[in-house]
Amino acid sequence: MTRLTLEIDGAAVHGIPSLYVELNRVFMPDEDWTLGESLDALDDLLYGGFGLLRGAEPVRVVWRDAEAAREALGVETTREYYRAKLKRPEVYAAPPAQRALDALDAGRGETYFELVLRVFRDHRNIELVLA
Repeated sequence: MTRLTLEIDGAAVHGIPSLYVELNRVFMPDEDWTLGESLDALDDLLYGGFGLLRGAEPVRVVWRDAEAAREALGVETTREYYRAKLKRPEVYAAPPAQRALDALDAGRGETYFELVLRVFRDHRNIELVLA
């Protein structure tokens, strides 16, 4: 059985919105709808059942120019992400967002790039290669 290999172009990632544009390009090319800008949506996508992932088959994802994406999704982008959540307490739980922002400001928190990597790591059938 041939393993599906997909490539993410990290040079196309300039922030969170462009990350999801790139993920949609890679994983959802034949769908008439797109993945929302959400780590939960990414997690759902990686479980399979829509887009190019139909189930838990082994998949190799090569993230080209991963360092460009790491920089674009770094500390400042992540701060903006949490600050936006804090401005919408009717939608997002403020205490976890504030704790995450505090950890980030103290140098202990994960960047958005690292959060995305964690989502990928939670799917054992997906081999993520940073290139």
